[in-house]
Amino acid sequence: MADDDLRVTRSVRIPRSELDVRFRTSGGPGGQHANKAATRVELTFDAAASPSLLPRQRERVVARLGPVVRVVVDDERSQLRNRVLAQERLVARLASALHVDPPRRATRPSRGAKERRLQAKKQRSQTKANRQRPGRDG
Repeated sequence: MADDDLRVTRSVRIPRSELDVRFRTSGGPGGQHANKAATRVELTFDAAASPSLLPRQRERVVARLGPVVRVVVDDERSQLRNRVLAQERLVARLASALHVDPPRRATRPSRGAKERRLQAKKQRSQTKANRQRPGRDG
C-alpha cells in the first residue's frame, strides 16, 4: 500500500491525488484567529469519475451518496487536525456506502417457539374471556 493512499476497505484504496482539498476561514466565534486562519476543511471526492472504484462499487457509492462526496469540517482550531478528521469522515461515509449486507436466509420457527406462541395466545384469550360479564347461569 502506498503511503499516499486513503484506505477505505480491504479492497478499496483512494489516492490522495483524487481528493480535492480546500481551506476557508471557519467563521463564528473565536476572534481574530477564526477570522484570519483558514482552518475549515472542505474535502470533495468525485466518485463518478474515480478510477479507484470498480464499476459496481462506483454505482453503489453514486446511488447512496451522489456523484460527488463532500465533507466539511471546522471542529478544531488546527487545520491539520481538521484535515485528518475530514479524511476519517470521508472514509467512514464511503465504507458505509460500500457495505453490502449478506442475503437473508429463510428459517423456520422451532417447535418450542411454536408451542410458546400458541400458549401465549391461549393465555391472552383466557384473559380477555375473563373480562366479559358472567352469563345468566352464574
